[in-house]
Amino acid sequence: MKQAHAFVAGAGMINVDLIYGGLEHIPAEGEEVFSQHFQMRLGGGIPATLLNLRGLNVPVSIQTALGNDLFSHFAAEEIRRFGTAPLNLYHGSSIPLNISSVLLTQRDRTFVSYTGGAGQAGSYDDAIYRASTGAAYVQMGMGSPDVYRTLKAEGTKLLFDTGWDDGLSLERYRQQLELADFYTPNQKEALKITGARSPEKAAQILSRYFDQVIIKLDKDGCLIQTKGAQQIIPSIPCFHHRDSTGAGDAFTAGLLYGLYHGYSFAECVLFGNITGGKCVTGVGCLTERCTEPELLELFHRYRPSIA
Repeated sequence: MKQAHAFVAGAGMINVDLIYGGLEHIPAEGEEVFSQHFQMRLGGGIPATLLNLRGLNVPVSIQTALGNDLFSHFAAEEIRRFGTAPLNLYHGSSIPLNISSVLLTQRDRTFVSYTGGAGQAGSYDDAIYRASTGAAYVQMGMGSPDVYRTLKAEGTKLLFDTGWDDGLSLERYRQQLELADFYTPNQKEALKITGARSPEKAAQILSRYFDQVIIKLDKDGCLIQTKGAQQIIPSIPCFHHRDSTGAGDAFTAGLLYGLYHGYSFAECVLFGNITGGKCVTGVGCLTERCTEPELLELFHRYRPSIA
């Protein structure tokens, strides 16, 4: 079971989404159109995963970059609403967040994004290490390999998620894959990084790096592999899809909830399917989330499906 006073940690940039909904079409250059709806929401990434987890009553340490701009103030206030405060790694004067304008029509989504540089790689390593020391689990970012290597040697378990990258390959990500204890690709990412033609073959290749393999299959649940045996953990049929934004972050939160509380691997993935499934019933990354009582009720309802 979970360690006394343990927590889950991660360092990553905040994403803020400016969502324009109900557009009849995307404007051409020089044109203006008005949306029927507008929202400003926190977007995906490691902070979103940890906020989902905090909403399930797991203590977290969120390390990120916040400035003195209106988007940073908005993000800080949203994080405080979850009953936690981020460790701010940034002390510059620019806008150190990723900001995306999301244009929604009935047919698709279109994005225009800004990314703020928050410092040189490695410049926050000492602060990340101090804030993560003693964590039961840490969600890895792309940088700071020496920090993660030290944390792993001290007993912290590491989880890694690449997201999509046109350059995904085992060679490019070898360092992260060899460090991580868990890797959470979706089917497209798993096929790309392994060069396999099926999820089953991709799982076999990833088992060279991981004792417990996870491949997310979207509406079909998750494929897992342990000790050579493969199993499908089904999706949750009571949820109806509206928007996939943030589903991967929500899945990771459910997975970490199970790991933190000492459940079996298959049960942890079922938790992830529940939290990921709940997320897609709303628009945006953190709009629809499970409470802990709801998560546990759904877990006990669907637990027989993985027996």
